[in-house]
Amino acid sequence: MSTPEIQLQTMFVLDGQGRITSTREPCPSRGPVFFLVRSLTACAWAVRADVPRAVATELEALARHEPPATNLHAPPVHAGQYTALVAAAYQARSPIRESSGPAFRFPDSIAAPAQIELVEDEKLLEHNFRGWVPGEIAAGRSPVLALMQEGYPVSICFSARRSVVAAEAGVDTADAYRGRGFGARVVAAWALAIRASGRIPLYSTSWSNAASLALAHKLRLVPYASDWSLFD
Repeated sequence: MSTPEIQLQTMFVLDGQGRITSTREPCPSRGPVFFLVRSLTACAWAVRADVPRAVATELEALARHEPPATNLHAPPVHAGQYTALVAAAYQARSPIRESSGPAFRFPDSIAAPAQIELVEDEKLLEHNFRGWVPGEIAAGRSPVLALMQEGYPVSICFSARRSVVAAEAGVDTADAYRGRGFGARVVAAWALAIRASGRIPLYSTSWSNAASLALAHKLRLVPYASDWSLFD
């Protein structure tokens, strides 16, 4: 079952005090200054480990009084206060950026798509995709499921972030092959593989990503929570 706490634990590595030390990726970043995920029944949150203790304490106090979402599109009740606290703490840096979007769970029944292959070598991805480095799949991107054309992947779904409990989908389709429904097929295959590994498949995106939202609709994914982040 997908929950805000599982979403939080899958997205980030947390220290003993529940603060964000990095994202869960083969090449991790620091992550957001503040992250909040709200479902219709619960909330989970974390503050990045380098945030000054006084500011972190205030953010966490507000988060403890953040109500669950009654409307996943709506911003958090304390959004303005979170932003003001972070802006004051990082006033010498660039403006604080906000990011938000829905988190989805997969339906209980997923049809197995045909003609999908497992990719275990980054060299195959280099033909149509950039940025993959040797060892990245084994380091945490697996499983990588692909639809192939002429021997090379043209649409792929992989583990963008992964924990022992769940994994978050990452999907990419080469420009020349978009608009053919390939993305939905590889995401479905990836979700089945994640379930076979004993993990929960997750999918999230931003409210502004129309293509990603359309893919979620096509797969009949169920929105269960909303992510809200602040970045410095």
